[in-house]
Amino acid sequence: MFKTLFEISQTLNSILSLERLLNKVMDLAIETLHAERGFIILKNESSDELKIAAARNMEKQDVKDLSVISRSVVRSVLHDRKPLLTHDAKVDTRFRGSESVRLHNIISIMCVPLLLKNRLFGAIYVDNTRKKGVFSDEDLEFLTIFANQAGTVIENARLHESLLDENVRLRQEVRKIYGYESLLGRSPKMLRFFELLDRIIDSDVSVMLLGETGTGKELAARTIHYNGPRREKNFVPLYCGSLPETLLESELFGSKKGAYTGAVQDRQGLFEVADGGTIFFDEVCDVSHPIQAKLLRSLQEGEFRRVGETKIRRADVRVISATNKDIKKEVREGRFREDLFYRLNVISITIPPLRERKKDIPLLADYFLKRYADKAGKRIERLTDEAVSRLTGYSYPGNVRELENTIERAILLSTSDQITGKEITFEMRDVREETISSSLAEREKAFILDILEKMGGNRRETADALGISLRSLQYRLKEWGVIKRR
Repeated sequence: MFKTLFEISQTLNSILSLERLLNKVMDLAIETLHAERGFIILKNESSDELKIAAARNMEKQDVKDLSVISRSVVRSVLHDRKPLLTHDAKVDTRFRGSESVRLHNIISIMCVPLLLKNRLFGAIYVDNTRKKGVFSDEDLEFLTIFANQAGTVIENARLHESLLDENVRLRQEVRKIYGYESLLGRSPKMLRFFELLDRIIDSDVSVMLLGETGTGKELAARTIHYNGPRREKNFVPLYCGSLPETLLESELFGSKKGAYTGAVQDRQGLFEVADGGTIFFDEVCDVSHPIQAKLLRSLQEGEFRRVGETKIRRADVRVISATNKDIKKEVREGRFREDLFYRLNVISITIPPLRERKKDIPLLADYFLKRYADKAGKRIERLTDEAVSRLTGYSYPGNVRELENTIERAILLSTSDQITGKEITFEMRDVREETISSSLAEREKAFILDILEKMGGNRRETADALGISLRSLQYRLKEWGVIKRR
């Protein structure tokens, strides 16, 4: 028996498709026990509704009529959570009154619960309509052990299919998030930018994104990936300026266990993770010359070696790069390899700074208003004309990211259902902002202390009025040296 169970276990563990697995479970049970028919019944966890998930006969065919099982037997097993065997259901006092037993001439029946960590999620049922005493006590013991094995692999297959479904859902959600609609803009410069995207989106060429900090280069890179031919594979971003040379090499190409201090196991690099998909090099001009040479070889040959390893590995990736520097100047002055530049710069796209697309500011501001008001749980319906005027009159050295921060901060400071000019404060002031008498920090401090005073010094009520956590308020007050009244 145990040899048979081991062989069955190996067979079942090799199947991940839930439908195929359920049918295989039933076929193996019927074949081993010489049953006429077999059924797997699964329980809906939320409603307790029973569903026949597999129904097979000894010819390994699907049973079409699903009303022919003894539901009273199944209900009894699920209620008692214990295996059940009847040698002749027609004379068994527990089931001889059952309509299904009488109508369909069901004689020999075995049914066992499907349990996983004491959680009941179904049952396995086998029967025979031709003769009595088909199943023995040993058969019941076998089916019980078999059900324990089957329960684990069925749950694993259900989890696998659930993960696949979730993966599809998330990919669809990601495509929605990074569709063209995520790149908001109606200004002439943005319309030209969209035209360029249209031309390269379905290709596989390397793209160089140029633009100031905060213009949305990574968002553009994700949009290219999730609308392009590699959308089903990974998008892997790397901020090149965040790592020293030694760590950057292992981050890109991976490392062998023991290659350096702290390398306690073999580790994949980003090229392997991105295989078939897209790798995004943000601030690519920050890559050192030695790494530039290795990067060039990897892109030319499509191959690389992990740090500390001689084995050559291969990866097929699309490369999108970005920089806020004048990369042609970097090439002319020898800081960036010319051959690598041409490899990365098959086509370049410049994302315009926000000060050159002022018409887009109200559109972007409305988008951020809805997004962050929902996040903060506040009902803020509009920006006043004064607020819009202040927003469009600023030069935004931090570009879209600074506008986003400005709106999020305004929502934090707002105590009404609209954003006024009073709540619009900027992180960096240009010439037009010199008329503002106090700095951002001073304005924010004055505003919060004013609310605190109106709330009679009650910090919790002040935090609620501001829409921030008590901890955040406490931190600011401590920073300002505000002592709690006794």
